[in-house]
Amino acid sequence: MSFQAYLDAVEKKTGLTPRELVAIAGEKGFDSSTAATPIVQWLADDYGLGRGHAMAMVHVITKGPQISAKHVGSGGTHADPTDTLWLDGAATNPHP
Repeated sequence: MSFQAYLDAVEKKTGLTPRELVAIAGEKGFDSSTAATPIVQWLADDYGLGRGHAMAMVHVITKGPQISAKHVGSGGTHADPTDTLWLDGAATNPHP
């Protein structure tokens, strides 16, 4: 599963785009200095997300949408089309 696919699944499970969840996280005081555990717990408690989906959100909350180019265009199961994750919803993603 690609990183983007995790974020798309988070949107489907929560009804919120990743960008909306990042904004809510900021309102709760979560940022680049926050450890993963409290973010994972919040996402589990409030949205029922499992660890894998929550960890994808931890990345974008603490590090932003940029990911390693390691799998970009690799054609593997973890391949993403770009090294920048789309946070504004699967329906508007220019790289489906």
